[in-house]
Amino acid sequence: MTRIVDAAYIQLSSKKPDGGVEIKERVILHTTAKDEIVAIEILDAGKKFPIKTLFKLEIAATGM
Repeated sequence: MTRIVDAAYIQLSSKKPDGGVEIKERVILHTTAKDEIVAIEILDAGKKFPIKTLFKLEIAATGM
C-alpha cells in the first residue's frame, strides 16, 4: 500500500527532534529537549505553495 503525504519538511539541523510545537494550524516546529529548533513541518503544504518548487539545498556553515 502506497501512502501519499502532502507535507514539506525543512530540516535546519542534523540533531534529532524530541518533540514538536504547532505554532500555527498545520505548521509544526520540531525541537530538541533543549528547545532548539531543528526542523519546520508544513502539513497540507500543496495548498500553501507549489511543492514542486522545493529542492534539496545543503549549506556548510563555516567560521561559526
